Amino acid sequence: MSDRWSILDGKEAFYSDRGLVYSEVLGWIDLGHAQGTDIKNLLNNMHKGECSSKGNYTLTYAQSMYLDSQKRLGAGMHVRWQIKRGRTLEQQHSIALAMIMTTAVKFEDMQASPPFGWFIDSGFSAEDLVSDLLGFYRVVRPMNYFPWLQLVSKQEALRRWDHYGPVGQYKNKLFKPLLFPDPAKNPHAMPVYGALPKFMMEIEPFSDFHNGIVKVITNNGAHANIIIKQSPEFE
Repeated sequence: MSDRWSILDGKEAFYSDRGLVYSEVLGWIDLGHAQGTDIKNLLNNMHKGECSSKGNYTLTYAQSMYLDSQKRLGAGMHVRWQIKRGRTLEQQHSIALAMIMTTAVKFEDMQASPPFGWFIDSGFSAEDLVSDLLGFYRVVRPMNYFPWLQLVSKQEALRRWDHYGPVGQYKNKLFKPLLFPDPAKNPHAMPVYGALPKFMMEIEPFSDFHNGIVKVITNNGAHANIIIKQSPEFE
């Protein structure tokens, strides 16, 4: 869940692993979602599967939320697919993107549903899905994309937040930017969908589930993360 205090100046985006910045191209960007750490892990596991001697290997991709800063209590969604070994790098990226997009939508839907939706506005918050997609491309095609995303200053970003209100109240169920035009230029402007930049459309998510390459084992898995710290005498 993004808050006003988490807004950063666009110049800080490349060096920050969390926070919220505003882009004239992608709208609000959650830098935590855009890090791609989970994507690196998925691709590393895929590489291990491809290097194995087995004909098939199983991959799990998950997204989770936590109710405390120490990550002792949380919940999330996951998918588990069986992949036929022998995939090209292009196919690996396509399959990974499909796993990520599938899970992200289910995870956001979980957050938007009771009981989570009673307490947080994170589900399908305007910045979430597009930030996930940016994180994917930052991993599979690594470079500094921020200079092309027209990031604004913290003052300009705060002006948008204060005019339109918290980003979480605007729901975006598409992997497309939801833009918030500068109210200083048009005080009557409304949020509007924009177009993804070309670099974020170069990989097609895998969709042919009838050719034997991918077998879906779990496509709507829910999980809970609960860590109970033992008292000293049991450690």
